[in-house]
Amino acid sequence: MFRRPVRPARTVAAAAAAFAAAGALTATATAPAAAQAHARARHVLLLSVDGLHQSDLAWYIDRHPDSALARLVSDGVEYTHARTTIPSDSFPGMVGQLTGGDPGTTGVYYDDTYDAALLPPGTTACAGVKRGAEVDLTEDLDKNKDSLDAGQGLTQLPGSILKMTGDAASLIDPSKLPVDPKTCKPLYPHGYLKVNTVFDVARGAGLRTAWSDKHVAYDILNGPSGNGIQDLFAPEINSQAIGYPAGKDWTKDNAATEQYDGYKVRAVVNEIDGYDHSRTHKVGTPAVFGMNFQSVSTAQKLPSSNGLTGGYQAKGVPGPLLAKNLAFVDQQVGAFLTELHKQHLDRSTTVILSAKHGQSPTDPKALTRIDDGPLLDGLNAAWKAAHPGAGDLVAHAVDDDAMLLWLTDRSEAATDFAKTYLLAQSGTGNDIDGAAKPFTASGLKTLYAGADAAHYFHARPGDSRVPDLFGITQYGVVYTGGMGKIAEHGGAHADDLDVPLVVSGAATPQGVRVGDAVRTTQIAPTILRLLSLDSRSLDAVRIEHTRALPLR
Repeated sequence: MFRRPVRPARTVAAAAAAFAAAGALTATATAPAAAQAHARARHVLLLSVDGLHQSDLAWYIDRHPDSALARLVSDGVEYTHARTTIPSDSFPGMVGQLTGGDPGTTGVYYDDTYDAALLPPGTTACAGVKRGAEVDLTEDLDKNKDSLDAGQGLTQLPGSILKMTGDAASLIDPSKLPVDPKTCKPLYPHGYLKVNTVFDVARGAGLRTAWSDKHVAYDILNGPSGNGIQDLFAPEINSQAIGYPAGKDWTKDNAATEQYDGYKVRAVVNEIDGYDHSRTHKVGTPAVFGMNFQSVSTAQKLPSSNGLTGGYQAKGVPGPLLAKNLAFVDQQVGAFLTELHKQHLDRSTTVILSAKHGQSPTDPKALTRIDDGPLLDGLNAAWKAAHPGAGDLVAHAVDDDAMLLWLTDRSEAATDFAKTYLLAQSGTGNDIDGAAKPFTASGLKTLYAGADAAHYFHARPGDSRVPDLFGITQYGVVYTGGMGKIAEHGGAHADDLDVPLVVSGAATPQGVRVGDAVRTTQIAPTILRLLSLDSRSLDAVRIEHTRALPLR
């Protein structure tokens, strides 16, 4: 359980005595400062670094012991065996952190899914319309997905982006939303979420909330109330990167991604200073706020950028581009810590660092890129050949380094047909250098179908949202039609799931390392407990019995 060298026994005993009154001691403190917990939390700053592994954090701190990340870890509790949600995608991962629930409870399986109970976007006369609709929570919902402001119409972009509205939902095009057959009205992301969020609870308690993320579709974090986040700053990451070659969004060049992340960093600094994200109105520092970083993720995915090789040099060893981005994130974390100290908020603010998802593979030699298009086309053709007059079997597919399929026929016969077909397919993909590399079983290690897929996600068989098939790939498989990426996320390998989790600052002991298995869904009840709010106010916490993280 314990990873740091244990210092004199009196340190552990002192820590135990100091924390016994607050609850059971669940981790060993290994630094003298551990006996002194910080003051009560009044603010929680949540930072999610997409793609970051626990091993990346350990690698960086080992080489930079005086860094901001090292200081963050030494000033709080580090959980060395934390895992994110399955699927390990941005939406279920972030939703899990802020609701306390997994996809089977929240109803959110990916950023682009399918719901057999909803009606297609644009439906206005609902009577008699066949149910089944894509639920797209990506840039496609924007009024203008090619613009950094998602279609608000700001001039002098990108410099003016901080003037973007904090009402992200107002920049969603309702004609692109699935339609609820009960009301015959478009269903906004916040209405699609089955459970409430930390922001809902905080607002109900009269506390201020803010968040910054990469699409206006993160309106979903508002929760069912629709107004959980008072200031949601969501510049569009997949828009045209201004100042970069035409056709490239902010993720296609790592320098562009850093620039993009920088806008969100400025927004959070403004909020630390007590302003809204634009620094226009003095509103007070939020009780719950934060952002996600994208630059580490692109450094892991891109084969190269800015003259630097992306990904990993060897298993778990960051290459030059990734090392540069770990330093970038460290600098931004340092800026937050400095600003909190400057505003005299460091003793009343808890900083939580984690990740929505990891990235796979971290071993470049394991990479097998497979074009999933022919596999799905072949499945549809085989189905129609076996069922004359039938249409395509695949209603919707999401394949990154996992395979999620929703079918037009959800019967056991159809799901078994799809499973049998896919596991029988072999072919040739390509490796890290683009050389031919054979694959078997469609690149899959395990494929859950029908009721087995529902049970895997603890969902009811026949649930309208659960995938009809969920495939866990062989290690190293990434589904892509080209050679533009060397890693992906969404699956269930350790590289997808093993993310850092650090809780540091107010209301935490110092220098504690916990080796017990924890999950990022435990962040949500922990935030509420830090703010002296009832964690059971969260629907998913009550459903899944999600516990707050052990802090003492």
